[in-house]
Amino acid sequence: MANNVFDLAELRKLIEEPAPVETPAPQVREALTFPPVAPAADAELAAAVPGVPLVADAIKLTSWTGERPVTDEGLLSESDAAAAAKELGVSPARLRLAWIVAVNTRLLQIVRGTASRGALPLRLPVEGTLEFWDGVVMDVLDQAESSRLTGSRVIDGHLAETLATIYSVRSGVAIANLAKGLLQSHEVACEPSQAELRELSGSLPGELLEALSLLTYCGLVQQTGTGRIALTPLGVWAVRHDLLREGHEAPTLAEVEVFAGLDAEALVESLVSGAVTQSAVTTWLERRPPEQAARDLLAVATAGGAGHRGAVGAILEELGPEAQSPVRDSLADPTMWRYAASWLHIRDLDAPPLSSDDHTWIAVDSVAALLHISGSPESVGEFGALESGEDLVRSVGEMAGSSHPDTVAVLELLASTHGDAAVAKAARKAAMKARSLLTTKLG
Repeated sequence: MANNVFDLAELRKLIEEPAPVETPAPQVREALTFPPVAPAADAELAAAVPGVPLVADAIKLTSWTGERPVTDEGLLSESDAAAAAKELGVSPARLRLAWIVAVNTRLLQIVRGTASRGALPLRLPVEGTLEFWDGVVMDVLDQAESSRLTGSRVIDGHLAETLATIYSVRSGVAIANLAKGLLQSHEVACEPSQAELRELSGSLPGELLEALSLLTYCGLVQQTGTGRIALTPLGVWAVRHDLLREGHEAPTLAEVEVFAGLDAEALVESLVSGAVTQSAVTTWLERRPPEQAARDLLAVATAGGAGHRGAVGAILEELGPEAQSPVRDSLADPTMWRYAASWLHIRDLDAPPLSSDDHTWIAVDSVAALLHISGSPESVGEFGALESGEDLVRSVGEMAGSSHPDTVAVLELLASTHGDAAVAKAARKAAMKARSLLTTKLG
């Protein structure tokens, strides 16, 4: 999943389904949150592995090979490869892939220029079979990374992202929209000329059909009854493991179901402590009417501190105008009204205006949340409480005059942890000024 450049939210717009997660800007390597899935039982998955055409051909090729010499590159000779392809009834490209899988999974071994039966038993326990399957999929992805899998450099270059996109949509993705997403991804990552884009627009749909045929052969994708492309159960298992390996959040439904019954206060406390992830929040919201969910959450935020306000504010971003009634009621609360006004403004709903001092207060409160949330970063150099493009030095200086009760603590946090030396210096000066103003006020 390295070098992720797919905008998953945009792709979901193409397939006309709601986007359950927010995706970082293109070309920024960052942990993504994927919707929960319900993987099949391990025993069921393991039983299906030998039936994958690629795996079956790798096993047949192992038997056909017996013991015979190979080339210096560790491949079958040209004549042997042609004979094996004819015997198995596969193309040269698929034979080469089956050979790579057989060797890398130790079905075959190559010693001193001779291929022979490897150490891997043909009968494996469930766990061993799934480890074998994981190795097969890694071989497929490795071939794509070296642009030797599908014959399309665009598809090979974005195969992991393509599989992740399909993974994120339970009902499957239309082939045409997959092609649009690939083209969009390539445009963002490689900045091709308009002439190249026009050429790709014509050739990519056909290349994608061939690639999907290969991925079907590899046991990763299947066509649904409505003609969309979805992952197979083995594909879901493999892609999820790859996402987890890359540090992304890819929970199962069982993992998030345990949080669905929490009340709003317990949910927010779990968020603040780091025990709950975004996927659990999404599941929690799906079980409640938006208006009631917002009302319960806002009650927690009103009674809590900056950490609670920050957590509730993040959850409320998942809700639309149907939650505006309780949000509008929060305009009367001295700590939440700015958040409520901002929420309403973003959705083009009537709300009181926010002054520059109000925006500064929100910025201070947002950073203050880091003082309370478990697992906060040691450095807030990339923290997004201040909008991108602002003069951070100036903005930090303005924080000194904020009426927020955590102003001094926030400025001290920025001074000690911000990665930009100029911002840290401005925060130290602002902290001194804020302490002076506080002393004057108290005096």
